[in-house]
Amino acid sequence: MSETVSVLFVCLGNICRSTMAEGVFRSLAKQEPYREMIGTVDSCGTGAYHAGDGPDDRTMSTLEGYGITDYTHAARKVRPSDFENFDYIFAMDRSNLSDLQRYKKSSAAKAKVMLFGEYSGTGKSEVVQDPYYGGQQGFETAYQQCLRFSKNFLKDIQSGA
Repeated sequence: MSETVSVLFVCLGNICRSTMAEGVFRSLAKQEPYREMIGTVDSCGTGAYHAGDGPDDRTMSTLEGYGITDYTHAARKVRPSDFENFDYIFAMDRSNLSDLQRYKKSSAAKAKVMLFGEYSGTGKSEVVQDPYYGGQQGFETAYQQCLRFSKNFLKDIQSGA
C-alpha cells in the first residue's frame, strides 16, 4: 500500500468517545503491520462545547489503565476542510452521523463518512453510547467497542477491502 489512510473520529463534544477512539486507534496504528498504513489520526466534535479542553478524566484513566499513556488532545469542532483532508470520518452514533452528513457540503469531498460501529464485526452496526453522564462502566464499554472496531477496520484496510 503506497498511500496512508487518514482517520477522524467524531462524537458530540470531543472529550469522551471520539478521544477514546482516537487514543485506542493511535496505539494500534503504531504497531506492525499497520505503522506504514496509517497517516493522520484525529478526533473532533459536532459541537464546540469543550473546544480547547483535554479529554474527560475518565477517558484518560481508562486509556491509561490499558497502557495508553502518551495520548494528548485538545477538543475541537469539525471543520469543512476535514471532509477533504480525511479518508474516513467515523461517527460514534447516528445523531453524530446525521450532523456530519449535513455538514458535508461538497460531493467532491473525499471522506467516507460512516458509523464507526459499521466495523463491529457482528454483522450489525453498533453505536458507542455517550458515557459522559454515567459511571466508569460506560467508559469501559466505549473502550472495548473502540478496540474491537479499530482492530476490524485495520484488518479491513490491511486486506485492501
